[in-house]
This record gives sequence, structure tokens and C-alpha cells, in this order.
Amino acid sequence: MQPLYKEFYNDQEVVDAVTGIKEKGVSEDDIYILTHDDDRTERVADNADANTVGADDMNFGTSAKNIFRKKGDELRAKFEEVGFSKDMANELEEKLDQGKVVVVVTNAPDGMAL
Repeated sequence: MQPLYKEFYNDQEVVDAVTGIKEKGVSEDDIYILTHDDDRTERVADNADANTVGADDMNFGTSAKNIFRKKGDELRAKFEEVGFSKDMANELEEKLDQGKVVVVVTNAPDGMAL
């Protein structure tokens, strides 16, 4: 099953959305925050008590390749690692280029919408 996602511009909206997602019974382990800026990603994820897509979430090959990749390529690889197709990963990375924050939910309950 493809993960769910929602885009935000405002960091506080992300925190509020993650709180709502958790109230629907989704585990913190299944909620990821992605932005184009590593510092912002960490800050928003910490404030929302959510995850970032790190080395533990990627297979070794992807993690090793990310060391040498440009930021856009690294982000597309992260989206693919959490379950998005290559085309969808490209679209989502473009959203990050626009300054958006993307919240991703893996293992969402059937029928859940963000």
C-alpha cells in the first residue's frame, strides 16, 4: 500500500496535523516529516514528535549513495524508501523545492485520509 501524505507551508500546522494523526491511532513510528532543509526537518519533527527518514529507515545501499547525492536526489530516494513510486517521489521533491513540508504516513489504517 502506498503511504499517505499531505503538504504544509506552516510548521505549526504540521505539529497540529501530526497530533490529529496520532489521535486516529497511527503510531509515531509511521509518521515522517520531510523538508528541503535538514535543520528545519529536525526542528519540525522534534516539535511534532514525528520521525525523519534516516539511515535506519533506508537500506544500506540507498543510505551509502545518499552521502554523494545532491539534495534533490537524496530527497527523492527518501520518498522512494518509504514507499512512493519514482514518479511520485519526483513530484513530492518538487513540492519541497517550493518550501513545503511533507508529512508522510506509512501503515495508515484503511480508509484514513489526511
